[in-house]
Amino acid sequence: MKKTIGKGKEYIAPWEKAFDRVLNPLDEFIHRQTTSGVLLMLCAIVALYVANSQWSEAYVRLLEMPFTVGIEGFQLSKSLHHWINDGLMALFFFVIGLELKREILVGELADPKHALLPIIAAVGGMLVPVLIYISINPQGHTFDGWGVPMATDIAFALGALALLGERVPKNLLTFLVALAIVDDLGAVVVIALFYTETLNFTALVFAAIIMILLAALNLGGIRRPLPYVLLGLVLWIAVLKSGVHATLAGIFLAFTIPMQPKYDPQRFVAQIKEMVGQIRQAYLREENIVKNDELRSRVQALAEGVNLVQAPAQILEHKMHLPSAYLVIPIFSLANAGIPIDWSSFGDIVTHPVSMGIAAGLLFGKLIGIAGFSWLAVKLGMTSLPHGVNFRHMLGVALMGGIGFTMSIFIAELGFAHHAEDLLMAKTGVLLASLLAGVSGFLWLYLTAGTTKQQPDL
Repeated sequence: MKKTIGKGKEYIAPWEKAFDRVLNPLDEFIHRQTTSGVLLMLCAIVALYVANSQWSEAYVRLLEMPFTVGIEGFQLSKSLHHWINDGLMALFFFVIGLELKREILVGELADPKHALLPIIAAVGGMLVPVLIYISINPQGHTFDGWGVPMATDIAFALGALALLGERVPKNLLTFLVALAIVDDLGAVVVIALFYTETLNFTALVFAAIIMILLAALNLGGIRRPLPYVLLGLVLWIAVLKSGVHATLAGIFLAFTIPMQPKYDPQRFVAQIKEMVGQIRQAYLREENIVKNDELRSRVQALAEGVNLVQAPAQILEHKMHLPSAYLVIPIFSLANAGIPIDWSSFGDIVTHPVSMGIAAGLLFGKLIGIAGFSWLAVKLGMTSLPHGVNFRHMLGVALMGGIGFTMSIFIAELGFAHHAEDLLMAKTGVLLASLLAGVSGFLWLYLTAGTTKQQPDL
């Protein structure tokens, strides 16, 4: 409750702010991704500084430090770097899976009319960068980096776009979210199909059995998260042993979490009204909730009931987004963005086939693919631009689509796992292209977004 403190000052309890803060899922998603993008940028800067300072050797030794989990006979031993990329990133992929499922079932991708444009744009934004990279690296082991420039970093891109505030229509943010999610799905498919070295079919069968059990929990109406979490851990181990990248277990698990709310709306409203009446009666007997056990228990029951009425996937996406955005991704950035830069040979680095292919793919491939495919789809009458969005907006978003930090570096780690020099070139290309794409996209939209309300003909 509000209390007067001193002269004219009011104290507002945290729960009052919580009731006032009502965001729809998209607004909440954009807000968190924007903040995450800023934190991600800071961590990348710190990693780059450390990797080029007197602490560079300690930085490398820390990442290579072995870390063992388990008991004798049942152990997993990997370097800290591998635990971050194989373990922590599974949580990131789990959140991506929940976002994908929500968007496909009830979000922007659920309506074919609204989904067609971001899908076409995302396909173009994946296909053209790959073709550009392959044209520069047509053969040899450098060819393995073809998947790196196809990914857009949703946190960085949304963060850059959100900085423009009201200069860009909200529908443009919505379009970018849908595009980036389709882009993530494409990257996941590529990782599963093309970045798997060897397969252990026994482990694959075991993983399939776990998936069947998880589906059975869903169909059986099990809505508590604990059984899914426990089976999810077993699934992660099975996928890790199978040869398929372990992070994909997060996607598989996410698609088994129930999305359908299980409640009768009229009964729920009636119960809320009845419970509020009970809380009012308990309050009249004793105002202090610390002294009033009945009031406390009624409030707690109200909180549990409101929480359980939501779909389990909604609850988990809400709860897991914070650790994913503010812990997992920043740690991944700290562990993977540390690139030693030799400025004396920077020209050779930039013109290396790998870094050049990735930079050209992200900068020009995304621009041509996203904007070009969108323009073609609209001109052919297949779909239309979102309300309030014109082709100048689309060019800006296409430029920002070249920000490919998290997923691009992740794919580079897979593609060049046995080629340290090429991995260094790949990361350099990703960072350079992401910086140029973000700045150019921001400047383009800042200078042109508010100049006309008419859709220009291109």
